[in-house]
Amino acid sequence: MPKPKAIIIGAGIAGIASAIRLSVKGYDVDVFEANSKPGGKLGEIKMNGFRFDAGPSLFTMPQYVDELFKLAGKNPEDYFKYTKLKEICRYFYEDGLRLNATADLDKFARDIEEKTHSTAAEVQRYLKKSDTIYEVTHRVFLERSLHKLKSYLHWDTLKSILRFGQIDAFRTQAKANRSFFKDERTAQLFNRYATYNGSDPYQAPATLNVIPHFEYHFGAFIPKDGMYGIVNALVKLAEELGIRFHYSQKVEEILYSSVGKPKIEGVKVNDKTHKADIVISNLDIWFTYKNLLKGITEPKKLLTQERSSSALIFYWGMDSNYSDLGLHNIFFAEDYQKEFNAIWKDKTVSSDPTVYINISAKYIRADAPANAENWFVMINVPANSGQNWDHLIKEARANIIKKISRILNRNIEKDIVCEQILDPRSIEGKTGSYQGALYGNSSNNQFSAFLRHANFSSKVKNLYFCGGSVHPGGGIPLALLSAKIIDDDISSVVQ
Repeated sequence: MPKPKAIIIGAGIAGIASAIRLSVKGYDVDVFEANSKPGGKLGEIKMNGFRFDAGPSLFTMPQYVDELFKLAGKNPEDYFKYTKLKEICRYFYEDGLRLNATADLDKFARDIEEKTHSTAAEVQRYLKKSDTIYEVTHRVFLERSLHKLKSYLHWDTLKSILRFGQIDAFRTQAKANRSFFKDERTAQLFNRYATYNGSDPYQAPATLNVIPHFEYHFGAFIPKDGMYGIVNALVKLAEELGIRFHYSQKVEEILYSSVGKPKIEGVKVNDKTHKADIVISNLDIWFTYKNLLKGITEPKKLLTQERSSSALIFYWGMDSNYSDLGLHNIFFAEDYQKEFNAIWKDKTVSSDPTVYINISAKYIRADAPANAENWFVMINVPANSGQNWDHLIKEARANIIKKISRILNRNIEKDIVCEQILDPRSIEGKTGSYQGALYGNSSNNQFSAFLRHANFSSKVKNLYFCGGSVHPGGGIPLALLSAKIIDDDISSVVQ
């Protein structure tokens, strides 16, 4: 008896994870990817002897990656190695304040108490609240579908519902954080976690204070071969399982029967039909409906919701070493709310943006030539709605260089020896993310968790959706969980 057939649209991290899970279940799996290599947003760039991770640069919750190898009966360490970071991030403020967020939470709390008006007790109380929000939400809101009745028929779900008031959904993240800390600079440090899913801390619910728990409780890590090493390791596993990847093969249409309730029949690629029993789309849900699902009424309200923020990234090869900087570095805007108002209200780029710099060569020396560093320099920007990006990029580049040079008291521009740029237009073009929004819809209201698209289609049987544009959200851990939710929803076909 032949195996049932599954097709995955897109070889992003969630698509690869879905392929592995279905193969373990007994499906014959093909993955069609429009680009010439896998990874989606989790890509890499090589130029002039420098290597850059093109997208996500922070690695948390590695157990979600390890789980995929274990499901396949493999030892994760044979494929994928990573190191837990002792230092999570270095923070730089315009007034000269510098804070080091270490994995040693007592040390981190003491550093804040010694250098700010906040106390160590405030930090500990805040992180305890973050732990509580995670405890209440992770099984119900992150690891299960919110759109299936069976998800609510669990005792732990009922307990979470009874504790709903503890997730702090009815005030903004910024308001909550200001109540936790005497020093607004400490509040600013924790407000930044709204940007982890492309949202505005001055609008988003304080439920997003769950995000620091991923870093400060579970830890932050760096893969031995960089973030793209995650992709390489998972693709290797997938290919060993017999999964076939078809690169530079763009799916043109999702095919379904028109007799009775629509049911998946396959996909069309280059005018050729590929039959399947199950199709999973890792493409942005907006493009899935607009371009691939012909004849299916789209969920207009969902597709017209506010999009998440995007990013402007400069990949700079730096002909020097900077001892002041670590792996992860944040240079804060002086007026944080003004920066977010520029993004969300004015749909433009602030003249004083918060700047994130990732330098993987601090841990992976092969990522840059000797006595040099690979700088991934990113600022948050609005999704593309027709702005004059060429002008905005030129202004932002000058402002970023001026800001970093001022705070480090060093002219950084003279050290830039090569450069590539990624902006919302190219993010959309390269990764299929509508308007270049990194996380699908924003989370700027207390009901956002319920407003993301389900991981299954209610209109076409055996059609599923994974990735950052659907439930439970964006970022590597949640994208991997979207694949897990689908896995739990599909009955095993091979005993």
